[in-house]
Amino acid sequence: MSEPLAIDSSSRADDDGWSVYGVDLTSRLFLGTARYPSLQVMADAAKAAKTEVLTVGLRRQSPEQLAGEAFWDHVASLGCRILPNTAGCHSTKEVVTLAQMSREIFETNWIKLEVTGDDYNLQPDPFELIEATRRLIALGFEVFPYTTDDLVVCQRLRDLGCEIIMPWGAPIGTGKGLMNPYALETLRARLPDVKLLVDAGLGLPSHAARVFELGFDAVLLNTAVAQADDPIAMASAFQHGVQAGRMAYRAGAMAESETAHPSTPVVGTPFWQAAGDN
Repeated sequence: MSEPLAIDSSSRADDDGWSVYGVDLTSRLFLGTARYPSLQVMADAAKAAKTEVLTVGLRRQSPEQLAGEAFWDHVASLGCRILPNTAGCHSTKEVVTLAQMSREIFETNWIKLEVTGDDYNLQPDPFELIEATRRLIALGFEVFPYTTDDLVVCQRLRDLGCEIIMPWGAPIGTGKGLMNPYALETLRARLPDVKLLVDAGLGLPSHAARVFELGFDAVLLNTAVAQADDPIAMASAFQHGVQAGRMAYRAGAMAESETAHPSTPVVGTPFWQAAGDN
């Protein structure tokens, strides 16, 4: 019997690069830098996740981290691209001020735009979000807007010039996964030329895999990794979940069926009966 054909599955993952605002990336997992047990755990988790982009919030970062150079030294040592965020802002005016500070500190036009509309579930304010996006783009920022899964809001963000849009899976920090897969599927179908990244609400690697099975381009995590019993192991698990989901999407899933179909078709005479008749 001949040897089975070997399939190099690693090549399918390694040749799957993408880009956003002209920056080429290989990783599709963005990682936050808050709420880790220690700076070393944060750094080790980032390495385990194989991330290329780390988010940092000036307003939400803990005072002890901002007070010293240890935090920035750890972040810089990882060689990742920094995506500053405007977490904690409630108005366009606050957003613009913090974004300009972030651009000066981190020397980047990238900004993750967050404008909180409700402090109970931290839901983004769609009206301030649109206005803040308009203002930031006019100021030369490359905006990564965090929003709900509302299709019309996402269409407006696209029309303003956002190359990437980041709808939530569930309210931030809840770990509930994808509360409304239908809405996310609709976003993917209606915005085929926009990069889509699910940001917030994921709690398990299987949640991340599901995001990619829907055809999304990336995910952003923080609490799911930082608050795990073993953040480093969880970061690695998410990295594998991302890879599995993306590979499954590229492979093409079988069509669903309302009826059962045997894996081995029953056609003609069983081979053992045919052999016995001779």
